[in-house]
Amino acid sequence: MKYWITVASKDHIARGIAGGFMQANHGKQAALKRVHAGDWVLFYSPKQTMNGTEPCKAFTAIGQAADEEIYQHKMFDDFIPWRRNIRFYESTEAPIIPLVDELDFIINKKSWGYPFRFGFLEIGEHDFELIKKQMIKTAISERAVI
Repeated sequence: MKYWITVASKDHIARGIAGGFMQANHGKQAALKRVHAGDWVLFYSPKQTMNGTEPCKAFTAIGQAADEEIYQHKMFDDFIPWRRNIRFYESTEAPIIPLVDELDFIINKKSWGYPFRFGFLEIGEHDFELIKKQMIKTAISERAVI
């Protein structure tokens, strides 16, 4: 099992939650191929909306890859992004600023946003558990799947 973070605006993540899917890196396939059934995915939102300027700076969703399928979905004639099915869990947003000093994947604490620049990254179990603890206050088995 692996642990991943994907980066998208909060409004885009909300669409994924509603549809039970994730997209990564503007709908490219490569990142999705790295994720396998049962892997955990944290969703980090630097902004509230893709074209807006209002910051979010929080982990806004958490889920697990539901299966091995990667598929395309036509959104527009010229945009057919790749997707992967995700089982999302009920969670609370977790602001990143209080976590920065404790996260191992953030090497330079002053430039904490640097690891998010490519939009998709693998993290260790320690960091995942730290973030998950902030997002899910009770055992996952007790929570309803969205």
